[in-house]
Amino acid sequence: MRIPFVKMHGLGNDFVILDRRSQEPLPLEPGRVRAIANRHQGIGCDQLIVLEDAPDGSQADFRMRIFNSDGGEVEACGNAARAVARLHGEPCTVDTSGGVIGLEPASSGAAVDMGAPRFGWDEIPLDHPMDTQRMPVGWEELEAPDAVNVGNPHVIFFVDDAEAVDLGRIGPVIEQDPLFPERINVNVASIEGGEIRLRVWERGAGLTKACGTGACATAVAALRRKLVPSPVTVHLPGGALEIAWEQGGTIRMTGPATESFRGTFEWDDFA
Repeated sequence: MRIPFVKMHGLGNDFVILDRRSQEPLPLEPGRVRAIANRHQGIGCDQLIVLEDAPDGSQADFRMRIFNSDGGEVEACGNAARAVARLHGEPCTVDTSGGVIGLEPASSGAAVDMGAPRFGWDEIPLDHPMDTQRMPVGWEELEAPDAVNVGNPHVIFFVDDAEAVDLGRIGPVIEQDPLFPERINVNVASIEGGEIRLRVWERGAGLTKACGTGACATAVAALRRKLVPSPVTVHLPGGALEIAWEQGGTIRMTGPATESFRGTFEWDDFA
């Protein structure tokens, strides 16, 4: 069975997108996802994105499923949402495991309504109750983070120099700490001239050039601490995103998305 795909990226965070709307669902076992995502023997990507018909009872136009390169399914991906907006080509609402989001394509990217952030300890979730702003926990030099759920869970550390943190080493330690029963995305951010410089260790994907939900969560945490104004520019290794949020409202993320190429593959080649 030949399966068509589109390869896209948002600021270097790359995706293989399978459009299965109005078609039979595909069996997406973790091993098959890992094989497709493999950069040496597969197509290669940070995330595999599968578009399907909206589930019964949903008011969304269609469904987006997100699989990290380790094979695990996750709730949200802001960069992928912008890519899907460009691929779809017109405003729409999309059902995700993290909630319904709104997409609005633009000439070089898209604006995405990511919904309202959640701050409750059980909404992150954490293993036990605590205030999720300036949490009384730390790992080596990383201390007093904020936790924000923006469809998927993030912990944010504000530091003097985000580039100086050995995130490739400490990121997986924090990701898998028992405090986070569903694991966690780890963000280190520094404030520079009213803007944010950010690096992210993504749960199940590792270090990536950009993380849209990480940018959203970090901007919200910085705005709650009154460190920056809204909208704020968030600089990631792959480029910049603009994030707007007001207390009690939803998050609006604006940024680029690019199609790299299209192709097909034999489904059984990645069994």
